[in-house]
Amino acid sequence: MKPLTILLFLIMIQAYETQPYKVVKKYDAFELRYYPSARMVTTESPTNSDQNFNALFQYISGANEENLKIAMTTPVHMSQKEGQKKMSFVLPNQLKDPPLPKNQKIRLTQSKAGYYAAIQYGGYSNSSKTNYYTEQLKAALLNENIKILGSPLFLGYNSPYKFFNRRNEILLEVFFSPEKSD
Repeated sequence: MKPLTILLFLIMIQAYETQPYKVVKKYDAFELRYYPSARMVTTESPTNSDQNFNALFQYISGANEENLKIAMTTPVHMSQKEGQKKMSFVLPNQLKDPPLPKNQKIRLTQSKAGYYAAIQYGGYSNSSKTNYYTEQLKAALLNENIKILGSPLFLGYNSPYKFFNRRNEILLEVFFSPEKSD
């Protein structure tokens, strides 16, 4: 086997720590999940810019106050509103005190714990797919009389080098009362 082939193979099979969540209820078209709060590193840029991933990747590659390399995790959180694209990497659980970023456009954040409806799809994602699955999720939630609380969040789980069995999700924060559930 050629060295490049071996490298690509290792990248494709590499396992990452994944942000925890609990499936509360499964529906035909989606899952209702509870996500505890998670520590993240976040950046934003204008909608016409594609600099977010590189800035966050530089942070976990050591462009931080401690020059600490930080393990990649999944998923990558992405959202868009009011002309801004936002991207966040979930920080590993064992990293108790994340180093401060050197890049002032990057900030350490804490995600909001809550209930989210999730719809999953495969392949490489694009705006057409995210729009389609967002509308599918909204329609399914309307059909179940579940109130949407937030804007769509796109979750990407795979590196660009993974060609098969790709996992993408759309999440919408929803109102859910555990004491009134079935």
